[in-house]
Amino acid sequence: MNTLPRPRLLFLLAAAAPVILALQPANVAAQTKSARPPHGVTAGTAEREKMNAWTIGLAGGLLEGAPIRLAAEIARVVDDGPNMHILPIVTRGATENLNSLLYLRGVDTAIINSDALEEYKIQVPEIRRRITYLLNLFPSELHIFVRPEINSLQDLAGKKVNFNTQGTAAAYSGPLIFSRLGINAEKTFIPHQIALEQMRKGEMAAVVFITSKPVDAFLRGRWEPGFKFLPVNYESKFEDYYLPAVLEGSEYPNLIKQGERVSTIAVPTVLVAFNWPKASNRYQRVARFVDYLFSRIDRLQSPGFDPKWKSINLAAAAPGLDRFSAAQEWLDRQMRGAQAPQ
Repeated sequence: MNTLPRPRLLFLLAAAAPVILALQPANVAAQTKSARPPHGVTAGTAEREKMNAWTIGLAGGLLEGAPIRLAAEIARVVDDGPNMHILPIVTRGATENLNSLLYLRGVDTAIINSDALEEYKIQVPEIRRRITYLLNLFPSELHIFVRPEINSLQDLAGKKVNFNTQGTAAAYSGPLIFSRLGINAEKTFIPHQIALEQMRKGEMAAVVFITSKPVDAFLRGRWEPGFKFLPVNYESKFEDYYLPAVLEGSEYPNLIKQGERVSTIAVPTVLVAFNWPKASNRYQRVARFVDYLFSRIDRLQSPGFDPKWKSINLAAAAPGLDRFSAAQEWLDRQMRGAQAPQ
């Protein structure tokens, strides 16, 4: 019988070892590893498991945007060492956060604008079953700011209108709202500071802001008579994702007379989660996150945090979405506790 020289035989066995291990069933390979663990692996594995057991990835948005700041504040209040750890994630923008939640590994929750669902209605018909909401955070009001010669929404047809830079709420929601209003404007996507200067020179007819009021640019800027906000009426065409809102003289005293109001709509900013199966580990993580966040909401409403937290209503619904079941169960428990005889 032919035999291989011993050194060559050892070489072939060494070369084949990774393939043999790879072909083993997962549990057999795991048992092989656990039978002879290298020095320090057990401790390192335990620490890794501990750090990851209750960690949640939260897609926030652009570094300069409000959502990432809210995400950071949530992480600060909810943090409980190894028992709850939130990782705020900087993304390409709030309008991209839904994409991150659907497809990016490690993202369990996200802050989105409610109308971000519109883009997925055709691509992902079951989108409403895959995404649930935890909390309706705050509304971002639509501000359509125009030059003196513009007196109605229809006057903007064919005119230059700026929607801020790509990735912002205005750049996504603004054109969508204009489409529903039937206004075919010449859309630009440049920084609002530049667009506002162009408005002063007559090179730009309007700018569209979608953010929480009041907006500093309108509070601090000095505007010639006739510069104004156009009203937008809340109609059935907006009921799926939007809410009615107003801009008031007390908020913009240089642009709206005291006691007067300008009707507009608002885009809800919503904290959402992937609709994990109830028996899954990821569902349990998000459920614990809900318990920590809802139980500590009063801390977020204290001095030192964004003032928007003071207007948060835990029970407020989010248009177009169903609530994460653990969040609804938390609210139901609170309701039963409040109604119980004292």
